[in-house]
Amino acid sequence: MPLIELDEVRKTFVVSRAAGRVRRRREAVHAVAGISFTVGAGEMVGYIGPNGAGKSTTIKMLTGILVPSGGHIRVAGLDPSRRRVELARRIGVVFGQRTQLWWDLPLRDSFDLLRYVYRVPARRHAENLAGFVDLLDLGPFLDTPVRQLSLGQRMRGDLTAALLHDPEIVYLDEPTIGLDVVSKAHVRDFLTRVNAERGTTVLLTTHDLSDIERLCRRVMIIDHGRLLYDGGLEAVRARLGGERTLVVDLEEPAAPLVVAGATVVRTDGPRQWLRFHRGEISAAELVGRVMATSRVVDLAIEEPDIEEVVRRLYLEGQT
Repeated sequence: MPLIELDEVRKTFVVSRAAGRVRRRREAVHAVAGISFTVGAGEMVGYIGPNGAGKSTTIKMLTGILVPSGGHIRVAGLDPSRRRVELARRIGVVFGQRTQLWWDLPLRDSFDLLRYVYRVPARRHAENLAGFVDLLDLGPFLDTPVRQLSLGQRMRGDLTAALLHDPEIVYLDEPTIGLDVVSKAHVRDFLTRVNAERGTTVLLTTHDLSDIERLCRRVMIIDHGRLLYDGGLEAVRARLGGERTLVVDLEEPAAPLVVAGATVVRTDGPRQWLRFHRGEISAAELVGRVMATSRVVDLAIEEPDIEEVVRRLYLEGQT
């Protein structure tokens, strides 16, 4: 059975807006407008969309923080809003802009307190902590107060805190926001290993689409509270990202190449960028044509940027 099930889930907020200098009117805002999907055990799924699309609202309903206005939700067989305490012991949550650690306590003490919060047996807690400290390189700052940690160190601490009680499901809301390249690599490697070795189900929301590309095989795209796409990342690339680019380094600068099936869109000294469409010519065929007419030093294929693919999918959904 799926671990996460949503059936026509809706969430409507009533807000007050100005209607003149004094008067105000009440207006319904549909943050989530009839979303349905399932997530199976062990999946790592990307859940992406622009600001205000409904991603965080969905996560809050899945954790029981918000009650749906309509539809049905089941997480690990439980209704999140009705059995929130029971569910809390089976899920982990990381909000990139918030922390569940105690600000003035050393990191180690926060982990100890969480053992009592989640009622984790001492031996299991010690085993998990030792493993996560090793994977995330937490040892050097276990005795550092959380307020003195860098953003990357704190995020690694929050990931550990979310997983110490062996949750079946982890919700990650912008877990790499503001992190440097090295810290992002730590987080991504850790999540990959936890998913592979422990079978932990992961639902990831992020604006950093490189996270999705490196971690998730399946992606769900949401906009204005509706699910626009649910499927493989490569499939959405093929559907809306048919244009590819062949980057050619010639032995010396030359006029733009004339090759059937491709168009030079940019030149920079001996380097040229040839745009082509995967439905009209294969990369191998294009490379063969270039090699037959030019003296080439190096070649590379650039795939369409996933951000552009998503943008085009939004536009397609609005037409």
